[in-house]
Amino acid sequence: MNLSIRLILSFVLGFGLAAGVGAWLVPYLRRIKAGQSIKEIGPTWHRSKEGTPTMGGLMFIAATTVAVLALCWSEFQKGEWAAAFVLIFALIYGAIGFLDDFEKLRHKENLGLTARQKFLLQLAVAVAFLYLLRFFGLQRSSAPGTVDVYLPFWNQTFAVNEILYVVCAAFVIVGTVNAVNITDGVDGLCTGTSLPVFLFYTALCYRFGERFLGLGVFASALTGALLGFLIWNFNPAKVFMGDTGSLFLGGAVVAMAFAYDMPLILVTLGIVFLWETLSDIIQVIYFKLTHGKRIFRMAPFHHHLEMGGWTGKKWTEKQLFVLFTCVSALFALLSFFGVDARY
Repeated sequence: MNLSIRLILSFVLGFGLAAGVGAWLVPYLRRIKAGQSIKEIGPTWHRSKEGTPTMGGLMFIAATTVAVLALCWSEFQKGEWAAAFVLIFALIYGAIGFLDDFEKLRHKENLGLTARQKFLLQLAVAVAFLYLLRFFGLQRSSAPGTVDVYLPFWNQTFAVNEILYVVCAAFVIVGTVNAVNITDGVDGLCTGTSLPVFLFYTALCYRFGERFLGLGVFASALTGALLGFLIWNFNPAKVFMGDTGSLFLGGAVVAMAFAYDMPLILVTLGIVFLWETLSDIIQVIYFKLTHGKRIFRMAPFHHHLEMGGWTGKKWTEKQLFVLFTCVSALFALLSFFGVDARY
């Protein structure tokens, strides 16, 4: 079975499984009253979403897992573990999100694990993942005690001290995962923004060949699974992905960049996630420095647009979905040209 057929098959399998699981999962979540609590500080019109089932990310998590195990088994038997490491990493982050969602549902409010608990768990997993990649030779090194870091667009590498690399990379991982999580604030927004990212990772496999087949299968399966999930998550959403889904997605986004050994591509590839996080940080800092003034109507940035910030135009959720997806697609295309000469 050649590369193209495997990628197409993984996409179809991911889509079919996610859409099919949704037909069972959404009614089940409603039946057990797994409804989302809406923060009171958010836009008032979001209150109507109170009670919409959460943890819908289980759809694309299950679909991607089945597709990878079914279509990458031969790679695993050959000792090619990159896709397995990415899947396990994303699943652990998804499990952290599941614990958070479970706590929210148990207490019937939009508060789950504490920020400290989530941060420490995520940081520990990130460090373990980095050393795992290092141990299995999935990160290049030109000298003992260093890691070679690839610079996209310039097609150059530079050596970094291993300890410094692990510390910085671990914080990049945790930051990226939570940036994806922050983007999940409007129906379909995180799903649509993530789709071009995983199409990018799929295209890399097609460009660089069968040595990255496992990663390509993972990316293609998750692309299909996200489209299957979008049937249920597009505005008006019948289900939310919850932290279960958004942390899994964040883990997958960042793990794929490290598994392809090009983590710095996240600067352009994840530009939407980055800007969402920066808008939150800028808002908090400016608010404290000016004793209550704001740059944005509300952070993160999608809420600013939703509330008519700057121009007075109040963006609908569908318009935000189109805007963020298109921006993400544009930067995914730019990122592809930036790493085209990597291998």
